[in-house]
Amino acid sequence: MLHADLLTAATGLADEIVGLRRAIHAEPELGLHTPRTRDKVRAALAGLPLDWREGPSTTGLVATLKGGAGVGRRVLLRGDMDALPMPEETGLDFASTIPGTMHACGHDAHTAMLAGAARLLCARQAELAGEVQFMFQPGEEGHHGARFMLEDGLIDPLPDAAFALHVMPNAPHGLVGGRAGPLLAGADQIDIVVEGRGGHASLPHETLDPMPVACEIVMALQAMVTRKFSVHDPVVLTIARIEGGTAHNVIADRVAMRGTMRTLSAASRARIRESVAMVAEGIAAAHGLTARVTVTEGFPVTVCDSRAVDFGERVTRDLLGSGAFQRLADPIMGAEDFAYLLEKVPGAMFFLGMAHADDDWRQCCGIHSTRMVLDESVLPRGAALLAALGARFLAEGFG
Repeated sequence: MLHADLLTAATGLADEIVGLRRAIHAEPELGLHTPRTRDKVRAALAGLPLDWREGPSTTGLVATLKGGAGVGRRVLLRGDMDALPMPEETGLDFASTIPGTMHACGHDAHTAMLAGAARLLCARQAELAGEVQFMFQPGEEGHHGARFMLEDGLIDPLPDAAFALHVMPNAPHGLVGGRAGPLLAGADQIDIVVEGRGGHASLPHETLDPMPVACEIVMALQAMVTRKFSVHDPVVLTIARIEGGTAHNVIADRVAMRGTMRTLSAASRARIRESVAMVAEGIAAAHGLTARVTVTEGFPVTVCDSRAVDFGERVTRDLLGSGAFQRLADPIMGAEDFAYLLEKVPGAMFFLGMAHADDDWRQCCGIHSTRMVLDESVLPRGAALLAALGARFLAEGFG
């Protein structure tokens, strides 16, 4: 059954949850190794009946709570811990003290809510049959932290279900959103280097200028996406960086481009890799230059199990009210390495609206903004929801 007092108990932990979030926010860490954040989590949960596991590849933690009511199901609840390599411009009292590093994707909130959920469920250990795995994961921002933790055996044996929350600062206050099937895109990085022959800018006919060829490739890639891929199987390709040249009167020898490809199916993911190489190499060759394309594989598509989404909707409505859950009509073309868990285990990720109640949420800065802020009053709701998902799954399964 769903514990009716979880939301009240979580509200009672608000100061601790917010305090942990602020402490993590002020000292953000990047990548697979977040030792200060790890230590803050361990300290916040010290003395609780948790079995801790760490692996060699990351500073990730898995804390397991064994229920006191006997053997049963196993459920995983996940929060990520790493930040982004970007400056902070929020003006908050607890803003980042690490130059060029910011928690701009809400991972500080995810970790604090998961720690709150751990405290809530530890207090109810005697009532639980089965196990809860609390996965505190670094390296989500492009570093494949979830995959490394799986490969290190930290989530062995695998759970019967897995759940995660992701805050959305530009979504309505306290609203939970989710959808069955693809929720977030698969993401791959592309690097294209166009090689030519440089020279004096006043004599372009004596050179093989890579700059206009690079520009032509960028435009052709946009046309390629709209003409080779169905709108019913979305594809996004963005060239986000072009670098070349040294002075106003010098034609460069080479131009380097970097971008991202987002897809919602394995077929489109494979096809766009081939298509990008064909376009870039073909255009360069037509001008007597060469192009080299490198694809760095990113996260797979985040696919939510329909049973898990139905289950999450019921739990959310029971805990937070009938209007607290919204089905999302379309996937979001962002990416998440929680996808690695969902490839192996049925489960779901849900979004949690964190706009201030009195603000127009449509005008709020979104994730990855230097000015992103969250309404911390929503954090206890997130902790209670994670705990409720874990407790009810142990009791009922997907139902």
